[in-house]
Amino acid sequence: MDNISDIAIFVQVVESGSFTAAADRLDLSKSVISKYVSRLENNLGARLLNRSTRKLSLTEVGQAFYHKSRMALQDLEEAENEVSRLQGQPRGVLRLNAPMSFGILHLSPLLGAFHAQYPEVRVDLNLDDRKLDVIEAGFDLSLRISELPDSSLVARRLCRCRHAIVAAPSYLETMGKPNSPADLQSHRIVTYRYQESSINWDFRHPDQRVENIQIDGHTRINNSLAIREAVIAGMGIARMPTFAVADAIRQGALVKLFPTLQTLEVSLFLLYPQRRHLSPKVRAFVDFMAGQFTDPPAWD
Repeated sequence: MDNISDIAIFVQVVESGSFTAAADRLDLSKSVISKYVSRLENNLGARLLNRSTRKLSLTEVGQAFYHKSRMALQDLEEAENEVSRLQGQPRGVLRLNAPMSFGILHLSPLLGAFHAQYPEVRVDLNLDDRKLDVIEAGFDLSLRISELPDSSLVARRLCRCRHAIVAAPSYLETMGKPNSPADLQSHRIVTYRYQESSINWDFRHPDQRVENIQIDGHTRINNSLAIREAVIAGMGIARMPTFAVADAIRQGALVKLFPTLQTLEVSLFLLYPQRRHLSPKVRAFVDFMAGQFTDPPAWD
């Protein structure tokens, strides 16, 4: 198989979304990337990609070839990883995806310690609040904050992720403090765009009775840190993960409402594709992260 490098570059172009992005990731020129892909198409006698100035898309043949090629490259990577496993040293590029706010606050500060422990592993971290397809996007691992992760992936639970209803003292002084969850319907609410229950809030009372409130979102934002800053500035009331607001509550910048009631609680998971052999770099990161979090977590 003398065109394996052409195939690997083709797969990288598809997963990067453009020739330019693939060139950046592979540290090659755009013209060289284009040459490799064209040579592969000529050898196969088929067009794999539709090219335009605005968009790059797979042809029907290209779609089928991409999926088969990616599986084959994974098999080759597993063969290389087996050698690395026998040598006992995690190495290579670890492609990692995480929610932006959690990644900034609690993941990025851990990368130095991970590098010190595994200096031959290079982390390629992508921060995105959207729930990206781990396999399709080419990630080795993804941190996911959710109730139930995708069953097609291996899930390692790290800790719980509680939420709190918060508002700034300045907002409460102006608009008044809600005395019950039902009072929220007459307040300005800031909601999180990517949360399925963003306008449907449950509250569990001490007697285990669950109260459901339909929220009329005044403002929608797609990032928890941006929501936190807007709420601190007096925009309104929000349901926020405690990992993002615990410090602000302690410092008095935010007030926790309904402290005796329990609202949304999900979990922090590490997700990775099911493979016959887990690579040393992935195993190293999973074990490292499992040792960094207690349950309940430190911020609670």
